[in-house]
This record gives sequence, C-alpha cells and structure tokens, in this order.
Amino acid sequence: MRRHALLLALLATLSPIDLRGQSAVDVAPPEQRDRERKVVEREQKKRAERTDVEIRGAAAFKQDELRTILKEQITTIHDFGLTAARADDTAFFLELFYRKHGYAKVNVHYSIESGSRLVLDVTEGPQAQLTSINFVGNTHVPASQLFEYAVGPTRERYSRLQATLPFVAADVQEGADLVHRYYVNEGYLDAVVDPPQFRFSENGARVDVTIPVHEGRQYLFGELRFNGNTVYGAQALRGQMLDLLSQPYTDRRVDDISRRLQAYFKARGYYAVKVEATSEPDESSNGHVPVTVTISPGPIYRFDGISIKGLKRLQPSYVRNRFASLNGKTYSPDVLDEKFRELMRTGLFQVLQINPEPISGNYLRLDIAAEEAKAKEVGFSVGYGTYEGFILGAQFIDRNLFGYGRPLVTSAEWSERGYKGEIFWDDPHLLESDFEFKVRIAALTFDYDGYSKFELGGRIELLRQITKQYRVGIFASGRHDDISGTGIKPDLLGPTSYFVSTVGFFHTLDLRDSPVVPSRGFVFDQTFDVAVNAIGSDIEFFRTTARASYFIPLGRTLLEIGGRAGLIRPLHENPGDISSLPIDERFFNGGSTSVRSFGERDLGPHNRRGFPIGGEFYTIFNIEYTFPIFGELQGAIFTDAGNLLPDADNPGFGDMRYAIGAGLRYKLPIGPIRLDYGVNPDPKPREDFGAFHFSFGFAF
Repeated sequence: MRRHALLLALLATLSPIDLRGQSAVDVAPPEQRDRERKVVEREQKKRAERTDVEIRGAAAFKQDELRTILKEQITTIHDFGLTAARADDTAFFLELFYRKHGYAKVNVHYSIESGSRLVLDVTEGPQAQLTSINFVGNTHVPASQLFEYAVGPTRERYSRLQATLPFVAADVQEGADLVHRYYVNEGYLDAVVDPPQFRFSENGARVDVTIPVHEGRQYLFGELRFNGNTVYGAQALRGQMLDLLSQPYTDRRVDDISRRLQAYFKARGYYAVKVEATSEPDESSNGHVPVTVTISPGPIYRFDGISIKGLKRLQPSYVRNRFASLNGKTYSPDVLDEKFRELMRTGLFQVLQINPEPISGNYLRLDIAAEEAKAKEVGFSVGYGTYEGFILGAQFIDRNLFGYGRPLVTSAEWSERGYKGEIFWDDPHLLESDFEFKVRIAALTFDYDGYSKFELGGRIELLRQITKQYRVGIFASGRHDDISGTGIKPDLLGPTSYFVSTVGFFHTLDLRDSPVVPSRGFVFDQTFDVAVNAIGSDIEFFRTTARASYFIPLGRTLLEIGGRAGLIRPLHENPGDISSLPIDERFFNGGSTSVRSFGERDLGPHNRRGFPIGGEFYTIFNIEYTFPIFGELQGAIFTDAGNLLPDADNPGFGDMRYAIGAGLRYKLPIGPIRLDYGVNPDPKPREDFGAFHFSFGFAF
C-alpha cells in the first residue's frame, strides 16, 4: 500500500511540458500555472490545518513543518475520510521525510482514536552523519573525483559549505549509480560498481561507506570506416569529428558522430541525408573500437516558396517577403534558424513554427504556422538618476501598424530637470529591400547647470546591415533650439536661438554576444556629421565621435575595457568670440558613463560661477572588473581617465583627469542597475574628492 501511494504522489508531481514558442500545442502560460499551483497549495494547507492529526515525539522538526510535508496526505484524509490504508500511507511518508534527513532508524507508528483522529508516534533515533566514503578497486580515477558523484544526490539539498552531510541510504545508492555512469562515460564499458556497504557506529550516529569498484579496460575509438557516397571525401568528414574521436569510446559519442555528420550534410543542402554509425566493441583491438559510418546523402534540395497559416492581423505578405530571398537557394538549416530568430525578435509572434516540406523536383516548401503576439502595448516606468532625479515615463507601442509589421512608438517622460515627448517609427525593410528606415520626432525641455533649453526637431536614418556584425548608415537631422542662461553669460553661451541642420554617416562593428547585456566580444562605432548653411543650418560645424569597447570573460568575472573620443570644429569663427558654437552643441565630460570621480558634465572648463561650459574635444578611457557577490548582485572596481579641451585646435591628452572607484551591480535581463563611487586621486581647487552615481545600464 505504501509503495502504491508513493507512485501516485510521484505522478502527481509531473507537470505538462511547456512547448510554447516551439510547437503549436497550447498550454497555460507559466505565470498562470504558478498562480494555480499556489492557490492549490494554500487550500491544501488550510484543509490540513483543520484535519484532526496529531504528531507525537517529533523533536528535530517543528509540527508546522511536518504538517506541511504531509499536506497532500492530510488533505486526502480531510476530503475522503480516515481509513487504515490512508493512515499507513501518511506514516510512510513521514518516515520517508526523516530518512531523507539522515534518520536511518526512524520509526513512525500510527493509531486511530475515536474513529476520526489520527495519531502519529515518532521514534526519531539518532541522526546519522556520513563520516566517510571509501572506494576500493579504483586505480585510474582518484577517490576525490568519485566522491563528488557519490555525495551528489545528498549535496543537492545542502550547501556546499556544509562540512558534514547526513547519511541517506537511498542517496548513497543513487550516488553509486552515478559513479558507474561516470565510468561508462569515460570509456570503461565493463566497469562494475557493487552495492554500497554501510558500517554504523555503536550508537548509530556515524556511518562509514565502502563502495567496491571493478574498473576493467578503458576503450578508445579505433579505425573510422566510411561506406556509401561520402561526397566530400573521408578525410574531410573525419576532420569534422577529431574532438569526438580523441575522447574515450562511448555509445553516446557514436550517436554524436551520426548527428554531427548529418548536420554537416544538411548545412550543405542535403535535406534528406541519412547517416548511420555502428560500432563493434567485440572486435576491438587493444581497447580500440572500430566504427563504420554509412552515408546516403540523397539530392541537394532548394527552397521554393512558403505557405502560412494562423495570421489574423498581420498581412501574410510580411512573412512571405521575409523569405522571398531564399527562393531557388540551397537549403540550409542555419539560414532557417536565423530567419526564425529575426521574426521572433520583432515581437510580432507568440508561437512560430517553420517546417520544410519536400515537394517535386527536390524542392522544399516552408510550411509556417504562427500565433501572433499582442501588437499594442501600454507601459509605464519609474526611475531615478543621480543627475536627472526622479523619472516618470509612459509609452504606447503598436508593433503592427496597419497590419504591415512596422512599429510605431510614442513616449513621454518627466524628470526633475525637464520634459520629453517623442514619436518613433521604424521600417526595417524599406520598400521590401535590405535597407532600414527610421524617423524620430521629439520635443523637450531640460535644465542643465547654468542654462536651460527648449528643443524641437527630428531625425531620419537609412541603414544597411552589411554582415551580421557590420552595419552602416546615413542620417539627416534638423532642430530648433532656444537657450536661456541662468548662470552663464551670453558671450559664453554662444548663439541662443538657432536652427541646426546636419547630415552625416555612421558605421558599427559589433562582435559582442549581446548588445544589451554583453559578456564577451568587441564593439566599435564611429560617426561623422556636418552642418552648413547650404542645407538650412544657422551655424556651421564638423563633428566626429568614436567608441571602442572590449568585454573579456574571466571565469565568472568580466573585464571591460573602453575608449571614446570626440571632436567638433566650427567651420567659421568670428574674431573676438570665445566660441561661435552654441553651448548645447559642445561636448561635456564627467558622470556615470565617463570619468566617475566627477559629477555629471562637471569635468572640464567652468565659468567664474562654477558652471560647466563644455569644450570642443574630449577623451574617455575606462577599465572595469566585475565579480559575483551573491545571486544577481555583483561587485565592481574601476579606473577612468579623460579630458575636455576648450578648443579643437590642439587635440590630445593634455589636462587628463582620473578616477579610482568601486560599485555594486544588480543584474537584470535588460541590463544592470549600477551604484558607483569614484575617487579623484588628484583634485584641483574647487574639485570634489569624489562622486556617487546611481544609474542603469552598462557604463560604456
């Protein structure tokens, strides 16, 4: 009866597999299932508390904890009545709980009083500690390595810092099975691990375990033979598996040979390829097992059109156009995978399946089944920045404007320094080409230290992704600015009401593993733009900026190295003017993403009242090392350097300022929350000793 109840309990713990995003099977979202599970558990706990069950003799665990462990059994008694069979099952599960915590000699006796009251009498006995595990017969593998497998099942329930572990016989037996699997995975096909032998101390509080091992011979891969049409030659195919063939022989690795060669042929258009790898351990010579690979490549397949179902709002032409460039090209699963990722990144789909279907003439039709995601979304945000203060934002997104898959984003933001409203439209496939077209219109007010501005304008961009990592683009922008000085004299502000129109070029080489939360890789980008009277600009200048960042993983830690520079040069200067550039077109330095020993925009030239007035040339260099502390919390140490020169006549590394500091990071899927403090090692008069920064995202 107890075994039957245990099987039912194990079956009750099985959850439906979540196939959303991979198949058309419709299951409840994980959040909904989690809520439903919590509701059921709360109800079970309430019913368990109302059921007349008494536990006597328990000293190692609290009554509430034991009743929670038995909540399913007690709930069954509450709902269907108390019987001897249900009482026996409840006692069995309580014994099982104690044994999992090292109480090997526990005994739970049940009795039924007055027909409806269940009494569980617990005789705990001593908690047995696992004193040692001794391996006998292991000549090739050190005992310390086998020990980790043997205690693995118990270790899963306890901290790795815990010096002693409780003795759980079932765990040790499972650990011995893991030791055997380890040997087989290392090529010891004849290895035998005998059942563990237990030796208890006189008082039963300590247990020594002995695990006999019979290793046998270690098998390796021998000759690799090919049958059938290899197409590319045996040597080329063998070269795809050098890493597998250099490892010990196992059946799993033989299967990997089939899978790897099948993927190799499919990537070259052989959609119907069949690869079968067979081995003969009985024919091994000196432990080297020969393997025979039989290949039937079949014909090369090509793409030929798509069929699509499941769309309700999105025009089918949107999906059809994404695959139009594949027509007539050789089949490649990698290309299909990239197309799948590209479509899922748009946010237009909840579920997407792409299934190649062979048709006549060695062609493949792509049968696409889709379930659309919610296209329209309203969002609100609350934040805080050291410079901006409190920030409130609202956003409305329509990812499927007019059913053509082009997103429109409208946003509004308020901070303690100003307001901002923006409309952004993106056409990732302009006229169904490989060019992306972006339009942005914005209006804002902002109060800087020493001056305020009102700005109204827009920007258009035309981009082309040359490769997966390299992108180029051109842009044009026009905006009207009104500057009002509250602490800076007009001769330092420059023009205060003007229209600036620019055209420019940019390019980006991005080799990072993620543009949002990079953990490795390199990124470089550069921009050039010019403002001249010929395109309607009231002021004329040339400007260029560049950035390079390198992310180097070091185990669980990360080293980040970055450098930035910028130069702006008026095309015409009026004699006698300190600067013919408006203050808002100049560069500023200092803050949470630059030299962190300075407040925001506080590095560089200031006027007599201490307000920053900007410059025409800057550099920034950063080195940061982040390391884990606990969970998603990370620590960081950094050093920064940079300068800001008032004019671009003599750009260079003069008047460099520095920062040395430390900070905390809390990792989020969309980037880290950062708290930094940077120390100024050589402060000048009127400069602070350091600065705090609270911000979001990567520093550089």
